[in-house]
Amino acid sequence: MSEAVLEPVRLADYRVPAFLIDTVHLDIRLDRTRTRIVATLAMRPNAAADSPAPLELDGDGLDFVAATLDGRALPPEAFSVSAQRFTLAAPPQGPFVLAIETVLDPSANTQLMGLYRSNACYCTQCEAEGFRRITYFLDRPDVLSVYTTRIEARRDEAPTLLANGNRIEAGVLGDGRHFAVWHDPFPKPSYLFAMVAGDLAVMRDRFTTRSGREVTLEIHVEHGKQERCAYAMDALKRSMRWDEEAFGREYDLDIFMIVAVSDFNMGAMENKGLNVFNDKYVLALPETATDQDYANIEAIIAHEYFHNWTGNRITCRDWFQLCLKEGLTVFRDQEFSSDQRSRPVKRIADVKTLRAQQFAEDGGPLAHPVRPEVYSEINNFYTATVYEKGAEVVRMLKTLVGDAAFAAGMDLYFVRHDGQAVTIEDFIACFAEASGRDLGQFMLWYRQSGTPEIAAEGRWDEASATYTLTLRQTLPPTPGQPQKEPMLFPIRLGLVGGAGDLPITLEGRPFEGVVAFGRPAQEFVFGNVAEKPVPSLLRGFSAPVKLVLDLGEDDMLTLLARDSDPFNRWQAAQNYATRVLLRLVADPSSPLDPRFVEAVRRILAEGRRDPAFGALCLALPSEADLAREIGRDVDPDAIHRARQGLRAALSRVLAADLAHAVETLVVDGLYSPQARDAGLRSLRNVALDLACAGGGTAALERAQAQFDGSDNMTDRMAALTTLAFSATAAGERALARFHERYGDDPLVVDKWLSVQAMIPHESTLARVKELMRHPAFSLHNPNRVRALVGAFSSGNQTQFNRPDGEGYRLLRDVVLTIDPKNPQLAARLLGAFKAWRALESGRRALAEASLREIVARPSLSRDVADIAGRALA
Repeated sequence: MSEAVLEPVRLADYRVPAFLIDTVHLDIRLDRTRTRIVATLAMRPNAAADSPAPLELDGDGLDFVAATLDGRALPPEAFSVSAQRFTLAAPPQGPFVLAIETVLDPSANTQLMGLYRSNACYCTQCEAEGFRRITYFLDRPDVLSVYTTRIEARRDEAPTLLANGNRIEAGVLGDGRHFAVWHDPFPKPSYLFAMVAGDLAVMRDRFTTRSGREVTLEIHVEHGKQERCAYAMDALKRSMRWDEEAFGREYDLDIFMIVAVSDFNMGAMENKGLNVFNDKYVLALPETATDQDYANIEAIIAHEYFHNWTGNRITCRDWFQLCLKEGLTVFRDQEFSSDQRSRPVKRIADVKTLRAQQFAEDGGPLAHPVRPEVYSEINNFYTATVYEKGAEVVRMLKTLVGDAAFAAGMDLYFVRHDGQAVTIEDFIACFAEASGRDLGQFMLWYRQSGTPEIAAEGRWDEASATYTLTLRQTLPPTPGQPQKEPMLFPIRLGLVGGAGDLPITLEGRPFEGVVAFGRPAQEFVFGNVAEKPVPSLLRGFSAPVKLVLDLGEDDMLTLLARDSDPFNRWQAAQNYATRVLLRLVADPSSPLDPRFVEAVRRILAEGRRDPAFGALCLALPSEADLAREIGRDVDPDAIHRARQGLRAALSRVLAADLAHAVETLVVDGLYSPQARDAGLRSLRNVALDLACAGGGTAALERAQAQFDGSDNMTDRMAALTTLAFSATAAGERALARFHERYGDDPLVVDKWLSVQAMIPHESTLARVKELMRHPAFSLHNPNRVRALVGAFSSGNQTQFNRPDGEGYRLLRDVVLTIDPKNPQLAARLLGAFKAWRALESGRRALAEASLREIVARPSLSRDVADIAGRALA
């Protein structure tokens, strides 16, 4: 294997830094190929460190020029330096000032980490360990410093000069150059440093905080794209107000800035006061962005803004605590979106994402705890487990301690730890204190990996009018954790009778809806159960677990019709559909269940009352959902045939109902991304797609008419996808016309690439290879790669998992090609292999062979070597 696999980093080995950096002054003189940086660091020994030590600063590929100590040049014998490290053998025993000069080539930085150029714009990305690619530093999150940044550049090349904090000085220099100085008064770790310079347009607005402070808001984008920022600006202002109202958090600088760039490895980055965004999460017009794009912009703008307190003002002691900022902030952005839109619909969408991404991660070789205890490459732990499962753990905490104690715990956390780098233990201690509860067992959620399984059995006793619910928990072994301790779960539940929820009791008192389950097995006896109930368990998905409950179809229909919990009504529809589909996977000749057909018809008929919820209930479980349900020896082709067969059968039986829905579910007036209109479009487009599944001419003509006549990208993309997946000449014509119309807009071209990558047809592999040679595609741009290769490998179950292994080999080749240029991107593409062990033996062997060929390549990056190695472990 590559020499890139280095000694792992372990949580148990954490030591406080031997030195601290009180202030950082950066003097950055920008040049396309030779940028000069002087970092002046006011340092002192850390009194909390075990013993005095040499000063060792991190570097990564740096070109050292010179260094001074307290204003005097360092003699060569006083220090050693390489591209990866600067060591001062005998630093002063008291405070001192160390200045180091380096030079960089931003144009050659294809990793998009550190300082690089994106479309003639200088940009930085420093999380997790990118600052060391700019200058030698104690590049770790527990070293917090006050930063002052001076930027100098040619005025014609970079009229806009931005950095963290407030601008305190600016001026014009000779030779056509100018400068700006920014000062951030709040101590921060190096990963939150940001600088952007270029020729950018700006949209400005103002926000008045609840204390009356005026804050300038700016969104910087490429010229000509300002009008596409209106929704992002509106989302930012709503986020700022919501954080004041929901969490009592007010913004603290005079200005808040967002910059949108087209070359970015992540979705966005929360740098203090200067958020850098992938432009796909900022730019939107009805003609170019879908309803989902608008929802994503709203959520991600909010997420990065909320980091100002949960991540910036209070940050992580070390990278093992990553979920402390990410899981908590995902929870906060989920709550924001729930309040802005439909809470039940948002909850269902979040759980679908969790199951699709995190459950698959937990069930495969890349499983790891929410707080891992060891890593080889921190970039590979920006995972669904840290983010999405981390958010679920915070949600469970809120459910367990109650709303009031959770709010008090958050307030205590903000007051006690403002300006600090802290741990999960510090966070949980605030809620233990606020609630008076022992949360020691709850900490297992941060330490143990895997998805717990909860088996539930119920027994109704008519004579005593009681219902006994028995719960048992099983925690399957995961890499490095063969044995697990019992976990603590909040189980939200109810019992449903003929007229709806039953008014039951627990231990003689009215039941309030939640039980705490923390033993291997536990019984709960409910009273006042006057009729045989159907249990409605895990309401609102109160814990990230797999629930094993043997309900009959009649019980599922009861929950679908009468359960007061929207999540469990949706879950009942999914469970019924899954059962029907699994029968078809096992026996394709299984007859169509008439009760299931009627349930679908009723969902369609009642969908107008809450169209977004109706659309979710109408959509069948995905092929990935079914593969996860089967669990082992998965045959993707058999799953695809079963799902397509059921869709075709429903299309024929419900043709009239679907046609009526398509004709009547029409949004009046001009396009708006607001929730009600988006829900109507969603339900109509699900109905249109199902109508076309039978291959009928009339339905395809309706899809063609929608493609031709839509005034918004949501409806046009839905029709394009339906036509493209139909594998007809009409689909090819639509794809060609779409590109003719939008070929000059990279973000829309990404949609065009993704649709083609996910067509479930045997010709798609050849299509993807051809598109990789298209002028619109570039292996250097992460968005293009994710849109085509990422969509193919993660979103096309049959063609990525081709029985000849060619899908795996395509991803292998792309990963090995990208790895030397952008290791982060290459490693994240490898996530498509996370469930390879669940495949049937032939595909499993081929997937393993491609992984082993990757591992065998000399000079792999740490990122790729780590993911591929763990996938094979």
